[in-house]
Amino acid sequence: MAKTKVTMYISFAANIINVVGNIIGVYVLKAGVAGVAYPSLISRVFSAIIITVLCFNKKLEAYYDSKDIFRFDGKMLKRILNIAIPNGVENGIFQLVKVALSSIVAMFGTYQIAANGVAQSIWSLAALVGSAMGPVFITVIGQCMGAKDVDQAKFYFSKLIKWSLVFSIVWNVLVLAITPFILQFYNLANETKHLIIILVIIHNIANTVVFPLSGPLSQGLRATGDVKFTMIVSIASTVGGRLVLSIILALGLHLGVIGIALAMCGDWTIRAIIFYYRYKSNAWTKFEVI
Repeated sequence: MAKTKVTMYISFAANIINVVGNIIGVYVLKAGVAGVAYPSLISRVFSAIIITVLCFNKKLEAYYDSKDIFRFDGKMLKRILNIAIPNGVENGIFQLVKVALSSIVAMFGTYQIAANGVAQSIWSLAALVGSAMGPVFITVIGQCMGAKDVDQAKFYFSKLIKWSLVFSIVWNVLVLAITPFILQFYNLANETKHLIIILVIIHNIANTVVFPLSGPLSQGLRATGDVKFTMIVSIASTVGGRLVLSIILALGLHLGVIGIALAMCGDWTIRAIIFYYRYKSNAWTKFEVI
């Protein structure tokens, strides 16, 4: 419904609860890891309750209605599952590969493990533009296709791709520029910091050039109903690209965590090429969700 401010405020409040809870749990109650776990649970429960209450608000364009919650609608259920199941399978495979990659990283030296952990935190910051543009593609393209206005969908696809690339360039250059400043807050050896900068450079280049086409663009394709194709490509790319390349580069060629980073970029590149050609083929215009 394009009400992204609501979820932003909820996320902001939940994160405050989480951070304050961590401080109390770890430093005041001396609860150790439990002092970190319970605030995380509380913050998520808070978010779930607030968003559920808001979704019953009948002033919204779409809202929950208690009498309809347990009503069986086979046709609508099938439409929902046709989108949900491929996405669920894709996310499940992705998480399994992440676990496998964590096991590979654990085989390296301490400084590489530390560098990879810190680099991933900075990667998360650099990936904010891609994460933010994903819901934009879903909302805008989904509304165009829901209105059966394919021409408008094509127009906004092109426009959003360009904006994603521009925003990604600006943001990733900024994050790379402040990385040395961020590293001052970490008590790390110079060798580790040097490796972190290399990892951030590798990630940010790929995040600027290819991720807008492998991430947000794929969300736009999903919004059109083209979910099975994106699922197959994503799973094949995650397993055949990220996992296999990680084994070859990190272990076979002894590149360590640099090999893991390059494999991740390879995964994005494969997806970007395939999804861009899928977008240009106009095959997505043949799908209909509702």
